[in-house]
Amino acid sequence: MSSFEESLRSLSLDYLNLLINGQAFSDVTFSVEGRLVHAHRCILAARSLFFRKFFCGPDPPSGLDPVGSRMNSGGSAASAVGSRPGVIPVNSVGYEVFLLLLQFLYSGQVSIVPQKHEPRPNCSERACWHTHCTSAVDLALDTLAAARYFGVEQLALLTQKQLASMVEKASIEDVMKVLIASRKQDMHQLWTTCSHLVAKSGLPPEVLAKHLPMDVVAKIEELRLKSSLARRSLIHHHHHHHQHHELSAAADLEDQKIRRMRRALDSSDVELVKLMVMGEGLNLDDALALHYAVENCSREVVKTLLELGAADVNYPAGPAGKTPLHIAAEMVSPDMVAVLLDHHADPNVRTVDGVTPLDILRTLTSDFLFKGAVPGLTHIEPNKLRLCLELVQSAAMVISREEGIGNPPTSTAIYPPMSDEQQRQQWEPEFGFEDGLSESGCYPNGIENGG
Repeated sequence: MSSFEESLRSLSLDYLNLLINGQAFSDVTFSVEGRLVHAHRCILAARSLFFRKFFCGPDPPSGLDPVGSRMNSGGSAASAVGSRPGVIPVNSVGYEVFLLLLQFLYSGQVSIVPQKHEPRPNCSERACWHTHCTSAVDLALDTLAAARYFGVEQLALLTQKQLASMVEKASIEDVMKVLIASRKQDMHQLWTTCSHLVAKSGLPPEVLAKHLPMDVVAKIEELRLKSSLARRSLIHHHHHHHQHHELSAAADLEDQKIRRMRRALDSSDVELVKLMVMGEGLNLDDALALHYAVENCSREVVKTLLELGAADVNYPAGPAGKTPLHIAAEMVSPDMVAVLLDHHADPNVRTVDGVTPLDILRTLTSDFLFKGAVPGLTHIEPNKLRLCLELVQSAAMVISREEGIGNPPTSTAIYPPMSDEQQRQQWEPEFGFEDGLSESGCYPNGIENGG
């Protein structure tokens, strides 16, 4: 990463900390679903034409109420609190979506996907990663509607990209919801993607008509007709059909290998995994062995697996392209972070969306400071989060020096460096998270610049 990019990242984090620190220098307060959100007029006006007109127009409205959007939650509660002098009620935008909007306005970046394993409305699956479930799709659609209403086009484009990735694995009901939204908001690429997915679903027109307007159903049927004509011109012969069965049998065999491998890892039998690699040709990267071990096994198992030398420590997995270090960062596990870094895990490797392990830890830290908790991590230990952040930051700085980039600005650190005594006491904190930050001089006055 160049020094210019690092400076921009530092600037983004500095502005985000203004939002995190609540009332520090705040000159405007919103009420959303009965909860107060403190912000800064100059930043909102500079980043959004809507807010510029809202604050500087001749007749500013008394509240923010995007009529006609698909977001509709907590209006009465917000109005009640918003009746306080100086508090602006936000009557029809959900608290979570409003925070996402503000985070983007302040920092220029935001994660629209909910935290994995976090209990969410409209998602009954336990331990869901929320990459393409109904709850994740709804949050993205709400964020898109808010971005369009408040005139934050960059956030709208980011959300469209996220939705295009989600619909590839989403349920057909959710795909149809996105299809309707893309039509209303003239998102042609997203419309094309969703319409083809609906056409491939095989749902009869009478079922589609219960969810979609008739002219949309007609377009879907037109796509199906074109697809059917194309298929007829490429009819496969019998031996092709036979080859398909052979490929299916090979895939089943690989699935059986992966299940045996996971059972071996669960019982800490890395020696059996080694035999499968040598004797059966098991590919640990394709089987996501390291990702599975980081999330489900002990540090010793991960270390032994790495020492086999058969797994790429920086292998990207799934549609998001997460490496084992991304997983360890999300888990806030210093043991896993340390053992992966010891085996040359790259702290600067990016997912498909451009997120590094360091970005994940900074976001989790911001969530903890701002919300008092990290969604999906109910029993997080603050010093573990701090140690993970320091480990990854230190590794990134070492790589920067080795590549001749120079030292990254010290202002990017959310916390001041830990002393040896603090590191020895990391598992037995003597004070709460906010108390510790206050005593260290890091909260609520923002980032320590290290002098």
